[in-house]
Amino acid sequence: MEFRLLGSVAVVTESGDVPLGPVKRATLLAVLLLRPNTPVSVDRLTEALWEHEPPLHFKTVVQGHVSRLRALLAEHGAREYGVELATHGAAYELQMPESLADAHRFEELVGLARVQRRPADTVRMLREALACWQGPALTGTVRSGPLEAAAAGLEDLRLSAVEALAQAYGQLGEHGRAAAVLRTEAVAHPLRESLAAALMLALGRSGRQSDALNWYHRTRRLLSEELGVDPGDALTDAYATLLKAAEPAESAVTPAPQAPPAAETSVPELLPRPPRGFTGRRAELAALTAAVDGADAPVCLVTGPAGVGKTAFALHWAYQRRADFPDGRLFADLRGFSDTPAPDAGTVLREFLLALGVPAPRVPETAAARGALFRSLTEGRRLLVVLDNARSSEQVRPLLPGGDHCATLVTSRDRLGGLVASDAARPVPLGHLPAADSAALLASVLGEDRVAAEPAAAERLAGLCDGLPLALRVTAARLAGRPQWTLAAMGHELADEQGRLALLNVEDTGVSAALRLTVQQLPEPAARMFRALGLHTGSDLDRFAASALAGTTPAQASADLDRLAAAHLLTESVPGRWTPHDLVRLYARHLAPQADPEGLRRLLDHYLYTGLAADAAAEPGSQPCYSLPADAHRPASTREFEDRSAAFAWYEAERPALEGAVAAAAALGLHDRAWRLALVQWPLMLWRITDGWTPLLEAGLASAEHVGDLDAQSRTCALLGWILHEEGRDTEALVHLERAPALAAGAGDAISEAIAHVNLGAVLGGMGQTGRAGELMSRAVALADRTGHPATQVLALQHLARHCLTSGQYAAALAHTARAAPLVSPHAAVGRAELQILRGEALAGLGRVAEAADQFRSATRAADAAGFTEGSERAAQLLSRLAAGR
Repeated sequence: MEFRLLGSVAVVTESGDVPLGPVKRATLLAVLLLRPNTPVSVDRLTEALWEHEPPLHFKTVVQGHVSRLRALLAEHGAREYGVELATHGAAYELQMPESLADAHRFEELVGLARVQRRPADTVRMLREALACWQGPALTGTVRSGPLEAAAAGLEDLRLSAVEALAQAYGQLGEHGRAAAVLRTEAVAHPLRESLAAALMLALGRSGRQSDALNWYHRTRRLLSEELGVDPGDALTDAYATLLKAAEPAESAVTPAPQAPPAAETSVPELLPRPPRGFTGRRAELAALTAAVDGADAPVCLVTGPAGVGKTAFALHWAYQRRADFPDGRLFADLRGFSDTPAPDAGTVLREFLLALGVPAPRVPETAAARGALFRSLTEGRRLLVVLDNARSSEQVRPLLPGGDHCATLVTSRDRLGGLVASDAARPVPLGHLPAADSAALLASVLGEDRVAAEPAAAERLAGLCDGLPLALRVTAARLAGRPQWTLAAMGHELADEQGRLALLNVEDTGVSAALRLTVQQLPEPAARMFRALGLHTGSDLDRFAASALAGTTPAQASADLDRLAAAHLLTESVPGRWTPHDLVRLYARHLAPQADPEGLRRLLDHYLYTGLAADAAAEPGSQPCYSLPADAHRPASTREFEDRSAAFAWYEAERPALEGAVAAAAALGLHDRAWRLALVQWPLMLWRITDGWTPLLEAGLASAEHVGDLDAQSRTCALLGWILHEEGRDTEALVHLERAPALAAGAGDAISEAIAHVNLGAVLGGMGQTGRAGELMSRAVALADRTGHPATQVLALQHLARHCLTSGQYAAALAHTARAAPLVSPHAAVGRAELQILRGEALAGLGRVAEAADQFRSATRAADAAGFTEGSERAAQLLSRLAAGR
């Protein structure tokens, strides 16, 4: 447990931030943390919470916040850390080890830095101290006099630490670094003269005399304009020093040697044995070499999912580059993703100090002192430190060596963005092995002849193992123990998803075990999200679907998905959509029984709500293809679609998940959801009509028949019949199309009945039955007029106009298009383009060529604007034929 004041006020546990609730509760906690182990009176708390105007029952409000805060601390195991919120009459006391508060650790490190004799140690202490800050102190609290004064005091301490850090850099002769540290703060605090003076001297000593003098004049002007005062002694002295180009005496201080003689000659070698059978990774090895060679004191971060071979990669590189680190190689398994407890920093530092030759009696007692000695001993050495299996940036920072010639190699399943931000760690991500390297790995265990005999089977095994070295090694181990088995036979076994994870385990080693340890270390919200992903019906998802699965908000879902991506359990395949690798997806399914059982139902209802929104954007003004079930669960938030293209992009992305949702709904007996989900992509179906929609609609029809919903059956039959017709299966199409009108009439839905007549008439017309087709079209127009639904009226009139065109009734066709034109929705660009094409054809048939050409041009522009490529091409073709006199 950790308490944070240096940034947003927070209580942080292994599971993440504890939700504190209202701002006043966070403020109350901040006041108690500012005076730990000291009773704070209700009056002082009241002053901080309300300053001059507390409410009538302020004591009751304070008691309520204290009670809830006490419950939150107890709920998250505060007693285990020695934390208790005690009551002393009219006062409260937060009893705790002060080391749990970041403000205390900051002040302690600053105090230690003051007594260091070596500037290098001072630098490292102060950098550690400043790393405690994550933003302005006491963020998220009430703006009151006491809190603002406390925040200002902490900020003053921070600025003093920055000035001390710059001074230490100056003592090391690193004046450029000193200037870089000071410049940011001097810009943010332009009236702090001590900062400006220190920056001026640092700039001057780094050869930037002109910049230094300009900074003096800038500050002098600001002091005069803002405060009406002249520069003080610090600023004027620095200016005089610059003018004389004289260095201050303190820059000549020589750091005192600290390392014990025994450590100077000890060359540690803590690397485990080199990995056997290592293959591939040439590009990644080159990237790591470039990262190490390209910086002083480089920190390199090898990241990737469980089982991708990070440890083997790091050790292979370390053994390749042993000669570059003649002063030794240190290694520590930080067990960040392990069943066994992770070693604390003090334990690891003790091992490092002993390896460096420090006698056991001389190893300091505290972790902070051990860290300081470790950094002193590594100053000036060429040493490699490998920190394997790190869980967090905080776990790594105390173990970083001193000096510019040491390199640190960290491996982690997490991206450790904090280490990248605070210590300029350079990421070297490891992906899954390509097929050729996977085959080479198998050959290293099985022998080249056995793999070369079945190259296609070896490639299939690589795919089934997701290119994951751990999975490939387990597979190779199984094959090595079964010389009579072929690679193809093993591939057949692994193809069964139900048993694949079990086959990829050998004793206590395997994919499931590795993934279990990764998930085990996640904060609970992210772990809950991972379990929920096992319920998902597709291969990838967005934050809205994730929100439905986990029963949370899209914002929280996005944070949880990012956390899973940081742990390499997901990849953000395209912006806003997350995908697990196949083996991770199978493991999530394995955990699905532990997920919220309502998650799948929420997902289905999320798709129902979102589908209606997409349909409205894709076909503005059209009748919704279903009404929502009475018991549908409204999502926390429904995605909005700006236009038709956004809706179609969603259909495309979600198509596999929607098809899976239909099957899942039917399997659960939720047939009222299944038929609706089968219809929801109808705009995409009509756009890409021969794209294999028949099985999905047949499944939807079966569910509609199961629940006995006549309107659902009519709608599905009408769409299915039309698609079968477009596929050239007219006999099958007519079976469904002939049923649709009667089913709609039985349901009493005139809109569905009109659409059913249109579809049947269009197909019959295409088959040469023009008489009946005309009757059906006229009947459809009459039904549509009775409903008064513009989109249905436009559809019926368009088809009747087309029927008239095919029979040479150009005047009638023109009349129908004229009647339909004012009914088209202003947002229905595709419908407007189609109508203009029909109107142009009618005018051309009547010999009104110029007017027809105008219609075709307008249709081309409208179709292009809507992304309606087929319509644009057709209009352009008709215009070309018109121009040619045909």
